[in-house]
Formats: sequence, structure tokens, C-alpha cells
Amino acid sequence: MIRQHLHDGWQLTTTTSEVPDNVRGRTVPATVPGSTHLDLLASGLITDPFLDRAESELTWAHRADWRYRTTFLASATSDDRADLVFEGLDTVAAVELNGHLLGRTANMHRSHRFDVREHLVDGANDLVVSFSSALAHAEKAEAALGHRPHVNAHPFNMVRKMACSFGWDWGPDLQTAGIWRPVRLERWHTARFAQVRPVVTVAGAQGRVEVHAVVDWARPEDLTLRIAVGAAECTVLVPAGQTSVTARLDVPGVALWWPAGYGAQPLHDLSVTVHGSAGLLDSYEKRIGFRTITVDTTPDEIGTPFTVVVNDQPVFVKGANWIPDDHFLTRITRDRLARRVDQAVGAHVNLLRVWGGGIYESDDFYDVCDERGVLVWQDFPLACAAYPEEEPLRGEIEAEARENVVRLMPHASLALWNGGNENLWGFADWGWPERLDGRTWGLRYYDELLPAIVAELDPARFYCPGSPYGGPHPNSPDHGTRHEWEVWNRVGPEHYRDHVPRFCAEFGFQGPPTWPTLTRWVHDEPLTPTSPSFLAHQKAESGDDKLTRGLAGRVPERFEDWHWATQLAQARAVALGIEHFRSWWPRTAGAVVWQLNDCWPVTSWAAIDSEERLKPLWYGLRHAFAPRLLTFQPRDGRLVLIAVNDHDEPWDAHVTLDRQTFRGVTLHLTRLRRTVPPRSAVTMDLDEALLTPANEDAEVVVATTAEARATHLFTEDLAYDPAPLTARARAVHGGYEVEVRCESFARDVTVLADRVAPDAVADDALLCLLAGETHVFHVRTDAAADPAAFTGPLVLRSANDLRAVPGAR
Repeated sequence: MIRQHLHDGWQLTTTTSEVPDNVRGRTVPATVPGSTHLDLLASGLITDPFLDRAESELTWAHRADWRYRTTFLASATSDDRADLVFEGLDTVAAVELNGHLLGRTANMHRSHRFDVREHLVDGANDLVVSFSSALAHAEKAEAALGHRPHVNAHPFNMVRKMACSFGWDWGPDLQTAGIWRPVRLERWHTARFAQVRPVVTVAGAQGRVEVHAVVDWARPEDLTLRIAVGAAECTVLVPAGQTSVTARLDVPGVALWWPAGYGAQPLHDLSVTVHGSAGLLDSYEKRIGFRTITVDTTPDEIGTPFTVVVNDQPVFVKGANWIPDDHFLTRITRDRLARRVDQAVGAHVNLLRVWGGGIYESDDFYDVCDERGVLVWQDFPLACAAYPEEEPLRGEIEAEARENVVRLMPHASLALWNGGNENLWGFADWGWPERLDGRTWGLRYYDELLPAIVAELDPARFYCPGSPYGGPHPNSPDHGTRHEWEVWNRVGPEHYRDHVPRFCAEFGFQGPPTWPTLTRWVHDEPLTPTSPSFLAHQKAESGDDKLTRGLAGRVPERFEDWHWATQLAQARAVALGIEHFRSWWPRTAGAVVWQLNDCWPVTSWAAIDSEERLKPLWYGLRHAFAPRLLTFQPRDGRLVLIAVNDHDEPWDAHVTLDRQTFRGVTLHLTRLRRTVPPRSAVTMDLDEALLTPANEDAEVVVATTAEARATHLFTEDLAYDPAPLTARARAVHGGYEVEVRCESFARDVTVLADRVAPDAVADDALLCLLAGETHVFHVRTDAAADPAAFTGPLVLRSANDLRAVPGAR
């Protein structure tokens, strides 16, 4: 097979007259893979869509039509077949070759293949892809099929396009168009693989690969199929004209693939080739890992668990929801994905949930997760809406699901398939039945079509109809998965403790991006929480009101202090939720934070902003997801200490418990020793004297072991010393050391190093330091800076200093 990539020489033109004067009639160079916005930006015809309020200046693009054109050299084929293959077109397109219409598409989530044998000419071949407005297409479909409820402004549920392309409560409304994945010309003869589907299983130390291959024929003859994994291999005869073949290869002595924190991630090269009389005809190569993954949903005395089990080992899922890492998908590189997943692993995350309002991610994403041991929960891209079950949408959803199940199933990291996001919950609680008036809404996708496809094509994987899902109500705490949004929307973080879910698949709290990211993209003078460009980068309904509520009445007047306070509130809220969920293991079997990443510079629930910088929340995740955790929790009206051990080895925990004043005077001291078994949580009762303060606003209880620390404060209205820290910094190889000494209890001590240099990263944050303690922060940066800048009042921060600023009394 000969593959000729067709990525060069493309030109872009709008075919709509209702566009700005500087765009109308212009032809500009186009990057393929790419998108119209990026091409216009590269040619200087639009302002960067992420800058200030530029997004609102680009609404004309929602209804624009576009033409991509290129010329490529080829010859009229002497091969049996010549196929033009588009791996992804975004979204409503017509494809023409040398004036011949090859076909029309309306689904960015699948590929398209066109037989072009009769249309190729010797020499220059003219290829044109014309894109129509996806919004106009969706509105036309809605008019034909009838309205279906959806969140946000546009009927994204009427077209198979990334839902968040139309805007979300953390994302811009920049409706992309373009050739977003590779395009190529394939010439082949005799036969090729139309599909290769390896079902990978393991029993004891023996792995098994059952290969199901579908053969596309041009000229029938007897073929030979060869399968190899390392030294193990086998061959199978494929009789002429037979379109499907199944072969099994046993691989002895395999090492098991494990999630991060549970073991290693050995991967093996799988090679499947097909040979004819002329030699090699086609090949398929993937890296596979041998492991078993299932989800235990066996009913118990409480309800229905949702426990991920890998190689017979129950796993507490320390997860984060994943959205597309850039709104403009073609800017996402493998290196960027590797950095993001490394950041997730650095926060002890062992699962990423690919959320259903985005895309089926690139192969690079799953490759990186395979290598790092990060489990992947994969939503089908159906989110927060009722979806018609009529054609043409049904056929498109089936086609994309079949293609992507086969594409992704070889990956060891892929743990489960999920039917969609919040659609079952929407039908139950969001008033859909009355608005639907009997129209279809997608139930048969979740209960019939998608589980049948998974059972047929990927039988070794678990399927769940949706998230949340389980029990008589889809968001029940006692059954399956739960989404917990009351804390963000209505009540304080302490209300995470109101429920003990079996698995919390979404929960979170907002905070602004890091200072250098914010100030690069938002230039209001003055910059305030209500300045116009800042608000344009806050997409949540009443988002800033909810941020203010999270400050519990302590709202700083100075924006720099507001910025720190809201970031801190975000980190505290989410960490409180995680610790609550972990303390209930194994009843609660997972906590998947909303969300890991951002797709543009925005105030959001993310732990890592769009410039790849760590928000304080990331450090909160790392502490709360630490393999060994101490946490104070209420049980039966009394405070207890819970030790959580997420190691394979027992934890011999020598715990010192000290009630002391903020000035460091010990008022009650006791010691406990407990052995915490592997992968378990142990509850410890506490002395009454430890829990009875003399001055509740100026005392702290500290639990300490060699591996972990937890603190308990008796009230939120505390008499902090507003300036408890002294510090000095010095340059060292690779960055700086910041030595901080504490004179009085200091809460959430943090070095906001990127305020000094945009690339600066501190090794830790959100530390609670006791009177008399010293801690050294290590800051990594390539920048040359005055060391004293790292100890400045806007860089070295704590919760205490918010007591000293105007408006935060």
C-alpha cells in the first residue's frame, strides 16, 4: 500500500458574503490539519479569539461557509484501488475531486473514505472541500426533527460536532470548521485491512490476543495473515474472497499492566500483517498491555457499588475529568498531551474521564496514558442534551461509535465506555419529558445501540449507560455514579459530607487562572472581578457570585487579593470533598474531580490552566490524593481521625496528636499507633481533651506521622496572626530556594512563583506551618530574577495575610 499525505498547498476562501470586509473575497494559505480561525489568525485577518473580548467579535463566523482547495500531483491509477481518506472533517462538508462530487459529510467524530479510481488524472488534481455552517445545519435539523432540550444557547445536539465547540460554562463559543485530522491518498491492490480488532485478555501469566480482521478485497486470491507479539507468532490462511478472519495468539509469561501507583506498565508490540502472492499487502501495529479491568456493580446491603477492579485488585479511583486541551484541537501536540498527563500523575491521579461534550481523543492521548498507567474512562460524545433517535443522526452515531470503539480498544489504559454525560439525569430532573412531548431523546442509544456495539466489538470492556447512573434515580448516592454540584451551585463545601456516594464522577469548584495567564489575555484597566474582559472569560451562570459566596463574606477589595482568595477557596473546597470521599473507602470507590485542564484562558474548575500552569488546586489535589493520607472527619456526631493507606504495604502509623495555640504552646498531647492494612482506611477515636478548645479561634489540632499531616481548626472565624512569616531566598542550580520561617500558625502557605517569572514552578504549596517551623520551597525556573522577589507580599502568601487586607475582615 502506498500512502500519499495531502497536507500541502491548501488555500482557504469564504463563500459567504455576510463576513467582515477584510475577509470577504480574500484567499489565504491554509494549514491542514487545521481550522478556519487559525488560518485567519495566521494571515492577520482576525484578532486572537482568546484575547480580551475578541470572541464576541467573531460571531459572524458561526454562519460562514468556507472553501478549502489544493492541487496535488498524481497519475491515473494502474492499481486496483485508489482511496481518498479524510480522518476528520469539521463538520458539514462536501468533497470534490476534479469537479466530481465524491460525497457529503456531517460528522467530525468519524473518518470518510472515497473510491477515486475513476476521477484521478495524470498530473495536477484539483481537490476541494466546501464547509457549510454547522450551526445552520443544526438549526435545519432541529426544524425537521423537532426541538430537543439542551444546555447553552445552540442546538449542538442536532449535529455530530464537538458540543463544546458551541460554547460551554468554561469554554468559548467559537464554532470551528476545517480539515481537522490528516488526509491522504491510498493506492492498494489485491486486499487491505478494513478493520483489525484485537481483543486482549489474560489468565494468570498467559496473555491472549484474539485478532478479528475484516478484509477489503480488490482482486481475490489466497492470503496469509500473520500475528506476532514478541517471540510469539502465528499464521492463518485467508481464502480468496473471505471478508473476515479470526485468529488467536497465546503469549506466555506476560507481565501485567497496572495503573499508576499499583505497579508497572509493560507494553508489547502487536503486529498483524496480510501477505499475498506479491508480498506484504497491509499491516497493523499497536502497543498492547495485558491486564483485566472490570467494574464491580454487585448489589450489597447499601445499594449498588461502582468499584473499578484491575487484575482482581479493587482500585480507589483518584480521577479528574478531561476536556479538549485547546479549543482549537489541531494545536494539541503529543508533547503537550504528555506534559498534561505527567501533571495528572504528579497529582497522584490514576484515571482521566474523557468527557462526553468533547471528542474521542487522538491516539497520542491514549498512547501517553498507556505509558503512564492512567486509566481512561471514555464517554461517547453525547452530553447534557436530548438526542434524536431518528435518521440521519442515528446512523451517524452508530458509525462513529463503531469506528472509535475499534480504534481505541487496543489501549491498555482504556477502562470503560460510558453512554453519555448527564443525559439520563436530565430526563429525570430537568423537565425534559414535558418539553419533549413524546419525542425521542436518546434512551435507546444508552440502553440498546451503544451497549450492543461495545458487546460486539469490545467484549472485554465494561459499559455504563451514563453518568450519573444507578438505582431508581440516576443521581442516587447509594447506587452507581453520582455528580455532586450542590456545593458549587448553592451550599458551602462542608456539605460534601451530606452524602456518601458509591462513586463521585463529578464535583468541583471554580477559581481564576494563574496570574501570568490571566494578565496575558485580559487587559482591563483596572482589572477587577467585574471588568468587561474579565467577565468575558467567566462563562458560568452567576459564576462570580458563587465565587464570592465561597469567600464566606471575606471579600478583599484589592484584585490581587481577590485572585489569591478565590484560588485558595477553590483548592480548599475540592480537597475537602476528596478527603471526605477517600475516608469512606471502600463504600466510596472513586472521586473524579471536575476538571483537570482548560481549553482557553478562563475562570473555571480546572487545576491546570490553558497555559499549562498549575493553579493552587493542583497542589490541593496532590495532597488530598496522596498515597498516605490523614484526615479529620465527622462520624456519628464526633470528630475522628482517619488514616487512608493506598499502598500495597501496611502502614505502621505512629501518630502524634497535639492541640496547641497558634503561638505553639501545647495544650494537650497524645500519641496513637495503628497499623493500616494495604489499600484500606482505618478510623481512630480521639481524646475528648483533644477536641475541647479553650479558645476556639486561636487553637489548632495537628496529627502528624512521618508520611502525613492533618490539621483541624475549630472555627472559620480565626484570630490568625496576619503576618506570621519571615523568609529569605537564594539562587541555586535550576532556580531558587525560598526558606520560610513561621512565628505563629500559618495556613496554606504558598509561593506564587509564576508572579515573578512566567515559567517558575514551586515544588509545593498550601502548607500549614506551626509556630517555630521552617520550610524550604524549591522553585524551578530558567529566569534570572532578584531572589527577594520570591518573598514579596504578592508572591509569598497564606490564608493569614487575607485577614490583613481591606475588605477581608
